[in-house]
Amino acid sequence: MTTALVRSTTFVAARSRAHGPTAALWHAVEVHRDPSEVDGACELTLCGSLARVSVDQAWPVAERDVCVSCVVLAG
Repeated sequence: MTTALVRSTTFVAARSRAHGPTAALWHAVEVHRDPSEVDGACELTLCGSLARVSVDQAWPVAERDVCVSCVVLAG
């Protein structure tokens, strides 16, 4: 008997810090555990940045200051 494994990908929004001339952006973080366990923690984003997770903000965010790379990678 074969059992199909269904895997769903969950993304949460994370806010980076402004750094020098770089503006703070919203990024996507792929999580493999309950999002409440990572609330407020810094995580590696899809584009490779570190950003603080905010489970209050759904991904994709409806903001202008969103990381284009994360949008493409989460697509």
